[in-house]
Amino acid sequence: MQNDVEQRLTALEIKASFTEDLVDQLDRVILRQQQQIDSLLREIGHLRQPAPGVGQPQDLRDELPPHY
Repeated sequence: MQNDVEQRLTALEIKASFTEDLVDQLDRVILRQQQQIDSLLREIGHLRQPAPGVGQPQDLRDELPPHY
């Protein structure tokens, strides 16, 4: 009876150890993915900003309609 309890306890300790390792690995993956998401969001934000001088007339003649 005592041997059976010890074996079960040992098995549970092994499972707990593997579970802790798996949680640590998943945590690192989630951290890396969040960093990639943050980087992509910053990049999208930069892409949405108009480039300097683009879309803004530089000369009054640029404001004339095309039929002039």
